[in-house]
Amino acid sequence: MLYPDPSNLHYDNTSLEWDDPTSHNAKPDLSNDVPAMFFIAINTALLLGALPGVCAQYYKIDTRENILKSARTLAFDLMTFYKGNQPGEIPGILPGPPTEGKGDYFWWEGGAMMGTYIDYWHFTGDDTYNQDIMEGMIHQTGPNADYMPPNHTASLGNDDQGFWGMSAMLAAETKFPNPPSDKPQWLALAQAVFNTQADPGRHDHYCNGGMRWQIPLANGGYNYKNTIANGCFFNLGARLARYTNNATYARYAEDTWNWIYGVNYIDHETWQVYDGGTIEANCTDINKATFSYNAAILTQGAAFMYNYTEADMWRERVEKLLDNLLKSFFPDGIAYEVPCEGGRGCTTDMLSFKGYVHRWLTVVAQIAPFTADKILPVLRKSAQAAVNQCTGGETGRRCGFYWSSGEFVDPSVDKTTGAGEQMNVLAAVSSLMVNEPNPPNAPVTDATGGISPGDPSAGGGRGGGDITVHKDITTADRAGAGILTFLLLACLLGTCWWMSFERSKPEDEKSPENAGNKRQSAAEPPEGTAKRHIRWLGRIIDSPKG
Repeated sequence: MLYPDPSNLHYDNTSLEWDDPTSHNAKPDLSNDVPAMFFIAINTALLLGALPGVCAQYYKIDTRENILKSARTLAFDLMTFYKGNQPGEIPGILPGPPTEGKGDYFWWEGGAMMGTYIDYWHFTGDDTYNQDIMEGMIHQTGPNADYMPPNHTASLGNDDQGFWGMSAMLAAETKFPNPPSDKPQWLALAQAVFNTQADPGRHDHYCNGGMRWQIPLANGGYNYKNTIANGCFFNLGARLARYTNNATYARYAEDTWNWIYGVNYIDHETWQVYDGGTIEANCTDINKATFSYNAAILTQGAAFMYNYTEADMWRERVEKLLDNLLKSFFPDGIAYEVPCEGGRGCTTDMLSFKGYVHRWLTVVAQIAPFTADKILPVLRKSAQAAVNQCTGGETGRRCGFYWSSGEFVDPSVDKTTGAGEQMNVLAAVSSLMVNEPNPPNAPVTDATGGISPGDPSAGGGRGGGDITVHKDITTADRAGAGILTFLLLACLLGTCWWMSFERSKPEDEKSPENAGNKRQSAAEPPEGTAKRHIRWLGRIIDSPKG
């Protein structure tokens, strides 16, 4: 579907509608009035000469009306990257994946874009794109309605599925129009994602728990347990607990938080949030890259837990995470992606993180109001920097990634077409409506006006069961485990010595029951197996708290 460019339409402040210039109330057409057009051209030239930086002022966010107008144009421009509403294209995804030479974007970013448009509708009231978003969200659910479509299961990550699940959760929380009754419903979709991820098959004993980054065994990253995969699960559990008032979801969320904190992915001193670790090192080889969306997804999840429990513990966690997030990722009050932005080394994924941070922190300010005075001024300053650099392309309003530079940098520098960069600015601008007169409602719950039907058993996962809770490992535990390990190793070494001694005997000295038993050698453990078992035991004994 092709939409009219809102920059060519007249904006009506009162009705929040844009009228077609050909309608009865449009501005007069001066295209055939030569003197008038000459006068306008002269004055425009003089104005441009007097204001060399006028292009930077295309978007304005100084009033409620200007925020709405800017957001509408940004939403239109973002939709030009999306082909899923055109004949023969696949609804719900951006062009990609790059691994197949089909475009710049992986499957998950389509889900992130759906969430951005749901927030756009919620913040501005503009439903222009709602049908496209609903169609895309439903098309990607897969045959089991759990956001595991066959076309993407071979490359599926837990975080990929989690992003789609969080967009479905957002649709329920904002009362986004329900799909037809014969289609999966928003709350049920979020529950399906949660249930599939709560299944014991996604949580093994390595690193004392936690989900792996990737789901299929063959995927690179299968041996990596990272913050974003577990952060999505934590975030979704916290939101489901609040929405449904079901404590089971809260127990899952709290246990996941404890695991993330226990393996030191959250620095206990600085509250920096790190990226992850590998199972070979028991998740102790922490990759200390600090990405903004890791910190933001935990901050928002903790805020939902605070809103649900009103516990001082969760308030303290929100405050500590938030203080570090604002300090680290908003230097001078402008969003900045620390690990990659300075050297212009951000991947396509990373080029979309700023928008999620703006959106998620906006919700934090709503559901944990004690944070609003810290968050909202920073987000406004950051949004202003964002629109200031949207001066590129033929329209003079295309957006880049490098907000703090104050200048447009074409996305081609980072080898992308620019969907993530555009999505960032749309998120930053539309989120400003939360601090304007007649702000949008905070996320609703089932008890405060929610309209989305749920299904606690959706997804076929364990769902309502209790997650396994791993108690903290004490000094006594370690001592006992050390004794047990010593005894096990003694038995193992003794057995190995005996087997070696038996094999060294002449045939006639071996016991009758072992005579002629050389065939068993093929079934003996290969060389080095004992050492691998010793290392495995060490990993279990030395597992960090969590």
